[in-house]
Amino acid sequence: MKLIAFLTAALLLSLNTFASDWQDLFDGKSFNGWTEKTKENSFEIVDGTIVGTMVGGKGTTFLCYEKEYSDFELEFEINIINPEINSGVQFRSACKEPAGKQKYGAVYGPQIELATKKAQSRSGLIYGQGWKSWLTEKDVASHTHMKQQGWNKVRLVAIGKSVKTWINGQFIHETIIPDDRHATNSKGFIALQCHGIKDPGPYKIAWKNIRVKDLTKEK
Repeated sequence: MKLIAFLTAALLLSLNTFASDWQDLFDGKSFNGWTEKTKENSFEIVDGTIVGTMVGGKGTTFLCYEKEYSDFELEFEINIINPEINSGVQFRSACKEPAGKQKYGAVYGPQIELATKKAQSRSGLIYGQGWKSWLTEKDVASHTHMKQQGWNKVRLVAIGKSVKTWINGQFIHETIIPDDRHATNSKGFIALQCHGIKDPGPYKIAWKNIRVKDLTKEK
């Protein structure tokens, strides 16, 4: 009985330790820890979720978390309310030096692509924001794991140059970040994207249950 009690206590301790490794990035009430770059007033909090609104001519903007991460596991839920648009979540990203009257320079770095209609099969692959090129190799098998309506759960694990992604529990792909891009962006912030659009809009996208586990210390 003593052995069973000891093993049970050890299991509970390990589970509690594992659970405590997760950090919630959004408390459902405030933008504590977040800064909008480079445009402003594109994000708001609605019913415990972050809602981004895209309007024509405003350009792309990002809601950036203040802490930088190198190796980590990220989970969040996303609802692309208007399927006409696509979006993404930055990781290991940074800002260029501001130009002219800019408050913040342009955001650049790896991004997990997310879309439900036009680019659904590219969801979960890695794009180079600010580099205008895909970091995931070409000819990756298409998929339909991103639901057209409602919430989709996304998971990303980045360790070294390896970036693995899942959507709604389905493994999507492992991208190996090219050496030159990993050299400049082995660490950086996480950011939610409001993509620039040409037509008037408005289009909306929402996020919730955003959490991260820092894996750097486990290497």
